[in-house]
Amino acid sequence: MKKTDPLRQQLVKLLTKAEAHMDIRSALKDFPPELRGRKPAGAPHTPWQLLEHMRIAQWDILQFSLKAKHVSPKWPEGYWPETDAPPDATAWDNSVRQFLADLEGVCEMVNDAERDLFAEIPHGAGQTYLREALLVADHNAYHLGQLVMVRRILEGK
Repeated sequence: MKKTDPLRQQLVKLLTKAEAHMDIRSALKDFPPELRGRKPAGAPHTPWQLLEHMRIAQWDILQFSLKAKHVSPKWPEGYWPETDAPPDATAWDNSVRQFLADLEGVCEMVNDAERDLFAEIPHGAGQTYLREALLVADHNAYHLGQLVMVRRILEGK
């Protein structure tokens, strides 16, 4: 069995671990249902909107990376939910579950030793697999920070 190279190891850590910031699993664990659709005064987004945006964007990047026939949502409206709050009691949990499954998919893509991370994606316009993995990490970190801040404001901490 071939050992995963250091670049791949570090990318997976960047995507999943709490090193420079909180990890996504910790941020989403036990997120209070009563806060999911609330927006602090002056804030542009609710926790639900941030979670859904992260999920949709990550899904899109993963699908683009792996599937030549993937069609991205229309920008920007296709990347944000239509409602401030989850539409029903199971929507939040379903979104979290899908987000984590797609995050695992990104990690699998990164850990695929047969995939040259520096290679251009054949159906892309110059993007590499490395670039897409870093894009997911960067985008998730940015919005995770917003999600954590919004939660703290709503909880009065």
